[in-house]
Amino acid sequence: MGSGRLQAAQAASPASVIPPLPVPALPVAGQNAIFPVRRVYCVGRNYLAHIKELNHDTREPPFFFQKARDMLVQNNAAIPYPTLTHDYEHEIELVLAMKSGGMNIPVSDAENHIYGYAVGLDMTRRDLQKQAQEKRQPWEAGKSFDNAAPCGSIVPVTKSGHLNKGRIHLELNGQTAADGNLEDMIWSPAEIIAHLSTAFEIAAGDLIYTGTPRAVGKVSPGDKLAAHIDGLPSLRISILS
Repeated sequence: MGSGRLQAAQAASPASVIPPLPVPALPVAGQNAIFPVRRVYCVGRNYLAHIKELNHDTREPPFFFQKARDMLVQNNAAIPYPTLTHDYEHEIELVLAMKSGGMNIPVSDAENHIYGYAVGLDMTRRDLQKQAQEKRQPWEAGKSFDNAAPCGSIVPVTKSGHLNKGRIHLELNGQTAADGNLEDMIWSPAEIIAHLSTAFEIAAGDLIYTGTPRAVGKVSPGDKLAAHIDGLPSLRISILS
């Protein structure tokens, strides 16, 4: 190889100045396989009862925000109580795991892009979120922080079928703390994908948290959470004392 070609090859593969970062991934239920995660999207205010309990305008449609993928937490993890908050809350959600995507996906085609489903928790520093809302500032401090996105193992659609109804509920220290049904979503999973794809190009590896039913609540050090959706493996996490 001539010197010019060698230099070109070296330029095409630059050295990393820090160790290469791992790609966050979730286990696939019943398989020795993982689902590498590209992005984490979340839907806000997708259940009418949740909108009412937080005293928001019920005429406004759901909307989207994001969490960093390295904020994912796997099943049976013990996580620290986050800093800067005195109002740390749970939100149980159905999570869509995407195998493909694109822009402007029709509702009629949206479910064809779903690889599988999981149970997730959109952990929230509610006081910081409210402060940001009052100041008309971004939500990141309230929604996107370390360990803010627990998620269980992913069940492929071939095993679960598509989930548009079924009980979704959370137990806090063994007592029911949130309860609802997937069919109460304002936007269905297919409609969520269609709306999201008008703003972002959805791709394989994306996770979409689909919103929470009513009865979000506070979490304290030492608490144990168990999140359940009919047909999916439960997600359990504990908060370190």
